[in-house]
Amino acid sequence: MKSKLIALSLFTMAIASCNTEDKKIETVLEVTSFNLKTTANELEFNTLDAEIEETFTSKQPGYIRRQSGVDEQGKYVVLVYWKSLADAKASMDKFMNDKSVAGYASMIEGSTMKMSRFTITDKFKAINSTFTEVMTFSTKEGTDLKAFNKVNKSVGPKFTEKQKGFLQRITGSNDSGEQVAVVYWDTKANSDAVINDFMNAPVAKEFMGMMDQSTIDMMRFQSLSSLKNVTLSNKDKVVALLNSFNTGDQTPISYINPNKYIQHNLGVADGLQGFGELMQHAPEGGFKANVVRAFQDGDYVFAQTEYDFFGPKAAFDIFRFEDGLIVEHWDNLLEVQKPNPSGHTQFDGATVLTDLDKTEANKAVVRGFIEDVLLDHQMDKVASYINPKEYVQHNPAVADGLEGFGAAMKYFAENGLVMEYDNLHIVLGQGNFVLSVSEGKFGKGDHTAYYDLFRLENGLIVEHWDVIATIPAKSDWKNTNGKF
Repeated sequence: MKSKLIALSLFTMAIASCNTEDKKIETVLEVTSFNLKTTANELEFNTLDAEIEETFTSKQPGYIRRQSGVDEQGKYVVLVYWKSLADAKASMDKFMNDKSVAGYASMIEGSTMKMSRFTITDKFKAINSTFTEVMTFSTKEGTDLKAFNKVNKSVGPKFTEKQKGFLQRITGSNDSGEQVAVVYWDTKANSDAVINDFMNAPVAKEFMGMMDQSTIDMMRFQSLSSLKNVTLSNKDKVVALLNSFNTGDQTPISYINPNKYIQHNLGVADGLQGFGELMQHAPEGGFKANVVRAFQDGDYVFAQTEYDFFGPKAAFDIFRFEDGLIVEHWDNLLEVQKPNPSGHTQFDGATVLTDLDKTEANKAVVRGFIEDVLLDHQMDKVASYINPKEYVQHNPAVADGLEGFGAAMKYFAENGLVMEYDNLHIVLGQGNFVLSVSEGKFGKGDHTAYYDLFRLENGLIVEHWDVIATIPAKSDWKNTNGKF
């Protein structure tokens, strides 16, 4: 009997030892975040993301689990668990050189990609999670890491684990001193419900108080696999339609309402028939289109495109949708010019879409600039709208900065030329990009359409592109819809 008890005791100790060792096994969590290019098809990207997981990432040595999602600002987050740091690095090296993932990678705005790897000892268990919070940060200089780790471990039992919908909390760190805390929830609603309570909880205040606030990156995202009823966006339809000039794909034609298509390009006849006639007169090899930027504002989509359209052209297009179909189109085109005095082209510059929550505020800034400065000539207000220290100019004839803007105005005045804005017709925007469409006079007084694209930061204009085009005489119009 005594020997049996000893054996049982040894067996129990062995099991306990195995469990302890299992809990302490170190693995690696790779956290990658990025934005898509504004011209990328989100539905197609989400489909490719699932394929990448199935056919590439999950086949790599050391792979444990992968999860991807997107937040309300359109930022994508990918979490991958690996058995070792070497496995994670080897997979990424192969990913960067594998042709099978080239299409997926080409949709990512490379300048926005951020990746960190963390050593963790928690084993993933939150298999039913649809919503995830990931916070990366560094601790304040001089922080006692033992004290921090103690507080960090207490966050779960003292607060998070008590909340409805909580599934798991995983923490880790890396050799650079960066920390990560990942919290898995069953739904976004349950996560949202406790945010304010968490920020006011004593343990959270102690936990957050040890962080270097300038290093905090908080990402809250819905898993792609849980998203339902994801459809092709209006922006995606426009990009596909413009790209069909290159591919010859006839499918995007179905995105135009065959019974109602109001055309404002005065060189093209009205309706879908006019569009078809234009395509029939294309030169050998057809038209070409490189969509540089594309944005959506309600029922409107606006795009900046580099065309080969009876010669190289810089253009802006606006499309209006009703019930998912294009019913109206405006555009402005200009021959591609040489780089301006500051070396900028009509197309280069920033492309990253940010500040989706500031769309209306940024549109108001642009409207104010057009109305106060360009319509009412209140030049003393320029610095209230344009960043005086950073203003990148893409107009072919104007240099950077307020100095370039002022020099252009002076040149026009001294040479009997005009750049007059008489009417502001529409302002469209998405996040940090805003397009205005205006009517006026240019040069020797020619009737002119102004399409101005602005990028804003912190409530001020920091970058500008435009297409300024003469409006043809009414006798030359091929439709009666007018330019605006």
